[in-house]
Amino acid sequence: MIRYVYDVPIPIERVIVFPMALIPNLWGLWNVLYVWLREHRHVDIGLHGALLVVVIVPIGFSLAKLLGFALPHHFLAVLGPVAAAAAYYLLWKYVVKFLNEFLEIA
Repeated sequence: MIRYVYDVPIPIERVIVFPMALIPNLWGLWNVLYVWLREHRHVDIGLHGALLVVVIVPIGFSLAKLLGFALPHHFLAVLGPVAAAAAYYLLWKYVVKFLNEFLEIA
């Protein structure tokens, strides 16, 4: 209510569009790429999913920089993308693979 009545800008609104709109679309396009690549050569689905982080992280950092959000410059900031790659590997290895097989896509 504060946002609309008093016109108070909320910075998270500028960034929430990235994970809410772009990430699911990238997952879908990445899966289409996986299915296409699978016809031409064997690609491990878990590794393919982990490589999606290589696409998402630069886009996210560029968007954060463009919108003026402070980015951590600590060496531990590297752990976020590494943890995301590990999580994406597991999600693609088990969940996406299951859904692709269930839908008879791959």
